[in-house]
This record gives sequence, structure tokens and C-alpha cells, in this order.
Amino acid sequence: MAEPLLAVRGLVKRFGGLLATDHLDLAVLPGELHALIGPNGAGKSTAIAQITGTLRPDAGSIRLAGEEIVPLHAAARVHRGMARTFQITQLLGDDTARDNVALAVQARLGHSFRFWRDARRDPALAAPAEALLDQVGLPESRRALPVADLSHGERKQIELAAALAAAPRLLLLDEPMAGLGAAESLRMTETLRGLKGRIGMLLVEHDMEAVFALADRISVLVYGRCIATGTADEIRRDPAVIAAYLSDEEGV
Repeated sequence: MAEPLLAVRGLVKRFGGLLATDHLDLAVLPGELHALIGPNGAGKSTAIAQITGTLRPDAGSIRLAGEEIVPLHAAARVHRGMARTFQITQLLGDDTARDNVALAVQARLGHSFRFWRDARRDPALAAPAEALLDQVGLPESRRALPVADLSHGERKQIELAAALAAAPRLLLLDEPMAGLGAAESLRMTETLRGLKGRIGMLLVEHDMEAVFALADRISVLVYGRCIATGTADEIRRDPAVIAAYLSDEEGV
């Protein structure tokens, strides 16, 4: 097995008497799409918060490309090659899709934000932004509209493009299918499939159809503890996973 891009070892997080992360081990390989699933309250959001640096673990190690990142704050982890999307999109609603993604390109290039109103028309920012919007499949006719006027699915596409603007080695995807219709979910699934092999991805998702269609490997979290890791077929057949999670999700 290749050296992990992300290696989480013995991660622990307590909130008073609640053990929210219970000695979690997790590895994402280069170019792999690894799904993290589990019932509500399993500790998925807490685990992601520790990986991204918005929550400090009580114990354990998080290594990105071999570097220990627990001491680093969230912005420093972004500079090391980590990006994420959110279940609720984090975009500038009054600005257009193009402007939002151009701003993300500007952030990666380290340009000053003092001149944003002029910089967003800079071809050095606009051209990469257009290429990223092409990559996520947002129609050209929608790119000049304020984000607030776009659909939830379109906002998800824009947020993914903005995350990709950081040129990440590791992309954390928090419920990218949440709130999407069937056609939008299919479009997002195909977009993520196109990224496989190029970027390591950790996907937190409740849509089991998308998880089983996309994931190279799946880890199942229950009460903060990983009870199984394996391929989609292995997870589907695992008695502990069926009892703890899949029986509710799939009507088994």
C-alpha cells in the first residue's frame, strides 16, 4: 500500500464525559476517494473539524504527506495542501460565480485583497476561474449571476470550484450531495469521479448511492469509533456495519 496522504492515528476528543472521537485511525491514500460514513451523532463532523484544524484533539496524530499538522492552525493546513467544502455553502452571495472563484484563485496566488474590485477583472484570475467552473460543469449562462440568485446545486458547484482553486493535495467534502435533486446529485457524482486519481478526497456523505458509486474505500464511524474500513462490497457485507448503520439507511 502506498504511503498515506492523510494518516490519522489514535485521535481522541472528549467533551466533558462524552468521548466524541474514540482513538480514531484513518488513512487516505494519494488519489483515493475515501468515504467516512455513519449515523447522525457518530462523530463525523468532530473528526473533520480536528483534521481541518478548527478543533484541537486531546490526543493522537494527524499527518499530511508525512508532516505532523496537529500543531498547525487551519490556515497553515490550507497552505500545506488541504481544502474543504461545507454542508452549508460558504460563498459571497452578492458576487457572481466568476467573482467567487476568482477570489479563491487570488487567495492561492497570495495577491492583495485591497484591490479586489479591480483584481477580479484581471485575466490572470479570470481565466483560471473560468477553467475551474468548466471543470465542475457550471453553465456559462449562470456564471455572471449573483450567487444568491442561483440554485442550491449550483452553489455547491461553485464552492467545489473555489476549493479546487487552492490546488489541494487533499480535499475534504462535507455532505456535497445534501439538498441536491436527483439530476444535481448525478452531476456532482460525475464531477467527483473525474477528480479521482488526481486529488486525495475524504468524503463525508449520507447518500449511500453516491458513496458506493464513488468510494475506493469506506470507513464507518459509530459513537466516535471506526468499526470497519474496506471496499464498498466489503462494507455492504460487514455484519457489524449492517447492524449499526446500513440496515437503517438501506432498509435491510
